[in-house]
Amino acid sequence: MPDLIERAVAANAPAFVTEYMCGFGNEFSTEAVRGALPLGCNSPQRPPHGLYAEQFSTTAFTVPRSDARRTWFYRIRPSAAQGKFVPLAHSGIDAAYDRPTPNRMRWDPQPPRTGVDFVEGLMPLAATTGAPETGVTAWRYSADRPMRSTFYTADGELLFVPFEGRACIFTECGKIEIAPGEICVVPRGMKFRVTPLGGRATGYLCENHGEAFRLPDLGPIGSNCLANPRDFLTPVAAFEDEAGPHALVAKHHGALWQTTLGHSPLDVVAWHGNSVPYKYDLFRFNAIGTISYDHPDPSIYTVLSSPSPVRGVANMDFVIFPPRWLVAENTFRPPWYHRNVMSELMGLVTGVYDAKADGFVPGGASLHSRMSAHGPDAATTERAENAVLAPHKLEGTMAFMFETYDLFRPSLHEGVTATEQAGYDSCWDGISARFGRETGA
Repeated sequence: MPDLIERAVAANAPAFVTEYMCGFGNEFSTEAVRGALPLGCNSPQRPPHGLYAEQFSTTAFTVPRSDARRTWFYRIRPSAAQGKFVPLAHSGIDAAYDRPTPNRMRWDPQPPRTGVDFVEGLMPLAATTGAPETGVTAWRYSADRPMRSTFYTADGELLFVPFEGRACIFTECGKIEIAPGEICVVPRGMKFRVTPLGGRATGYLCENHGEAFRLPDLGPIGSNCLANPRDFLTPVAAFEDEAGPHALVAKHHGALWQTTLGHSPLDVVAWHGNSVPYKYDLFRFNAIGTISYDHPDPSIYTVLSSPSPVRGVANMDFVIFPPRWLVAENTFRPPWYHRNVMSELMGLVTGVYDAKADGFVPGGASLHSRMSAHGPDAATTERAENAVLAPHKLEGTMAFMFETYDLFRPSLHEGVTATEQAGYDSCWDGISARFGRETGA
């Protein structure tokens, strides 16, 4: 048995040692050059190898220790070595938003664009009404060429949910590769560059303006299941030492700004801390469900949560609907009809969502605002009510929700409004009253 364990560890070494470190919320330490991390202090008089020490903070200095998020960078040049930012126009980011609506909405996938990088291919779907310190903005992104600039947003942390193509996200902490079925989170303010790998990379993006994502509490579930901390991966240090003109683009208070540096800003040789980017494979999610009757609330599918200052609701929950077994007896198994205090913006990574028979495809999206009634369409309802309730496994599917207590304002950009499905409400046509018919009353 020990030999088998040693061979298994050796087989996994490239994924978990040389490329990524594992664990959620850990204090990590990593160096791309031996001896680059100072020992015993954060800011020595002269850091090793002629590097500069720089603290990167994403929480206030005075928060409780358990909430503090900061990372110490040891870099070739300090970030302060930059010039003045000037405004940068962007048709999607600069577009206006409509007022919140109780109407249910659904969009087709965004038509593919060519010759665009990640920033150029950003297209907002909807943004909440809250102040910049709360709420979320939902985007779709598309890129078929590498970024020539480096980007950061001061407005929130970014959650990538790809549905087509692979990409490399080169951050100040190192490189992360993501593919459909995985997610990646980049902290607020961290610089990064996106490079598609092998063609086009497209996906959904959530900009979380509130408190940083954390793993939800498990309560009676216990100490395991849902998204397990060990499955989250953070990159090891990697850096560029490149001189010459380099564009740095910043998103600040909802608008883009740009400056030119004399070097690559991705020049962090070593770092330690806990404000870090990470990736997670959604298909590793350990789903929980009923083994008797009814089915629990969809909160059991929460991967990450951003708490709100309002008791009883979340600023943002990232919820998925992964492959899973359905075994409940005498139960309507698809999601039930409901009205919710949270607003739900939903997308599909792959397969078919079990509450909609058609019209909802990967790359598409739907919006059900606070207290707007929704649920399975007529065809799904009829099929579920007549199904033989044998154990059934949902396979080849991955849907998700960006769920917030705030209200979404749909984007008025013509590229978004052109994809709206005008007849979305018709999916509930054919749901007729049958009170008394089955009993003969």
